[in-house]
Amino acid sequence: MADEGSHESSAPPSRPQSRGPGGPGGGSRDGGRKFFRRKKVCKFCVEKIDDINYKDIRLLGQFVAERGKIVPRRISGVCGPCQRRLSDAIKKARNIALLPFAAVI
Repeated sequence: MADEGSHESSAPPSRPQSRGPGGPGGGSRDGGRKFFRRKKVCKFCVEKIDDINYKDIRLLGQFVAERGKIVPRRISGVCGPCQRRLSDAIKKARNIALLPFAAVI
C-alpha cells in the first residue's frame, strides 16, 4: 500500500511503436525483402526507337494484355513520353483492325 502512487495501471495504455523498415508486413532490418527487384527501363529509350510505328504488330503486341488492354507503364516499365506514343500507336492499329479491341472469348 505504500507504493500506491507508482501503480502502472493509472498510466494510459502504451501504443505499439512504429513498425520499422519492414513495413506493415513486419520483419526486422535484415529480414525485410526476400528478393531484389530490378529497376524497369524503357525498352524504346534503351534500343533508341524514336518512332513507334502502328504497323509493327509484333512490337505493339508486347504491350497489349491478353484481354486486349494496354499494359500500364508501372508494369511494362516504359517511360511517360514513350507510353503516350505507344498508346496512340496501339489505338491506330486497333482502328484499322491490326490489333483487337477486346479478347475473343
